[in-house]
Amino acid sequence: MGTAIGIEAARREVLARVRALPAEEVGLEQALGRRLAVDAVADAPFQPFDNSAMDGFAVRAADIAEASGEAPVALRVVDESRAGHPAAGAVGAGEAIAISTGAMLPADADTVVRVEDTERDGADRVLVRAAVALGANVRRAGEDIVAGETVVRAGAELGPAELGALATIGLAAPLVHRRPRVAVVTSGDELTPPDRPLGPGGIRNSNSHTVPALAQLAGAEVVSVDWTPDEPAATREALGRALEADVAIVCGGVSVGPHDHVKGALADLGAEQVFWRVALRPGGPTWFGTRGEALAFGLPGNPVSVMVTFLLFVRPALLAMAGGDPAARRVAARLGAAFAKPHDRAEAVRCRLELDDRGWIARPLPRQGSHVLTSMLAADCLALVPAERDGLAAGEAVSVELLDRAT
Repeated sequence: MGTAIGIEAARREVLARVRALPAEEVGLEQALGRRLAVDAVADAPFQPFDNSAMDGFAVRAADIAEASGEAPVALRVVDESRAGHPAAGAVGAGEAIAISTGAMLPADADTVVRVEDTERDGADRVLVRAAVALGANVRRAGEDIVAGETVVRAGAELGPAELGALATIGLAAPLVHRRPRVAVVTSGDELTPPDRPLGPGGIRNSNSHTVPALAQLAGAEVVSVDWTPDEPAATREALGRALEADVAIVCGGVSVGPHDHVKGALADLGAEQVFWRVALRPGGPTWFGTRGEALAFGLPGNPVSVMVTFLLFVRPALLAMAGGDPAARRVAARLGAAFAKPHDRAEAVRCRLELDDRGWIARPLPRQGSHVLTSMLAADCLALVPAERDGLAAGEAVSVELLDRAT
């Protein structure tokens, strides 16, 4: 059957065949979760003008230097500056302009007195009852962003804050990488949709829901979710459709049993094998290859094995295709309890993350069987115990692959 490839070697083989997808302009309303293709640079400062941090009065600090509660200073109110409606004129000696939070600071004003430190005395006079320092309650132009500053860097995933920053600098249609188009195929006579009764020997088809969800969380567009029975012609037909996408993922039917037809179908369709079998538990029977620029992944059928191999091999490819960093989901941790394993393959251990004053702790969960999908409900990460070790002691350093979650 040949020698199984190691986890890191398999990832390198996958990433060596990945190309970043072309960029396209999209409106900010469609940009959530996309990755920026070029740096977003501000062509003007923000705020674009000096403005008030408080409701109050714009004044000249020298005019109120002696103001106090016992001896207020009277100023003549000559205008108002509201948000979006600046005052028409400047502040002169002995004058004040009423001002709202965010409104433009009038010319020749250098300070804002809070409305709480004042008292109106008729329609056109205000009594200032506090000496306020020069520049108080004033937000300066460019205090947040200066002209020419890179506000969001290429490769950044656009979340709510990033979208707000792009809107702030007037970038209404950012240039982002196209989402990878993913086609998912599940294989197996026994697979039954969740809304249908189980027949003899039937099981629910969970992979048709976990894999598309994982792909979407990784930034992909899922273009189809298909099922094929354990029959060669049907398998070739389903995989032929899937290979029209950027990435084809088939779950199950990839091993060497008499009813496993995926590898043969992929070969018939012109897909070239890069590796078959990874020195990993769970997830050893994993296939990867290419047809033209399309990537094809044959993942095991067991539900946990599917999730593990997706996170370790498919997700890095999708992140790289969308302009992201495939290593971004890796962190260092300490193992929270001893874990023993066979010597000849690595183990992806489902763990719960905790944080102490020394960093992350990955605590192994009690149920590690590849068929126990519910074990993923409590998992935050996969701790990767190397193939050359028989296990790790509590407290030893371990590389951790973070799980994606929708919340």
